[in-house]
Amino acid sequence: MLGINSVGQNQYLNGPSLDLSNYGSSKVADELKAEGKSTDLAKNYASERAAKRAGVIECETCASRKYQDGSDEQVSFKSAQHISPQAAAARVRGHEAEHVSNAYDKAKEKGGKVLNATVSIHTAVCPECGRTYVSGGTTHTQIKYPNEENPYQKNRKNADGGLLAGMNFDAEV
Repeated sequence: MLGINSVGQNQYLNGPSLDLSNYGSSKVADELKAEGKSTDLAKNYASERAAKRAGVIECETCASRKYQDGSDEQVSFKSAQHISPQAAAARVRGHEAEHVSNAYDKAKEKGGKVLNATVSIHTAVCPECGRTYVSGGTTHTQIKYPNEENPYQKNRKNADGGLLAGMNFDAEV
């Protein structure tokens, strides 16, 4: 299984449970003031989570999320890197395409054939702001290599050759 995944600890998953219903517009106003933004937006949001989901307040979990590849191939993301949530989908798709390209190159080098290449993109929900984000991807490939030295393979080729000879014969009158 090849792919890239987001990594890191999340204080909201491992910490004490938070009651977000107690956050009012005053908490949102404090956050906006701390970020140097206008506090007029605070009245539009009932909770800090709602303001973070809308992008008015920066979500620390999304801002610090990093992605790292766990495979043994030479591809991008060998060391953990931050990707913005808006760019994560495209970057993860591009990374998984590197794995598919490597499979075709490997098959070509050894005289094989790629039978199947499947890419899965995974999503998750940020526990702090509630936004859905791309959490990683997985690439599965199947490569078939010919084995000409195998006597069973040689017999199969001879048998198939006898059955298929003349099957596509077209004659004009």
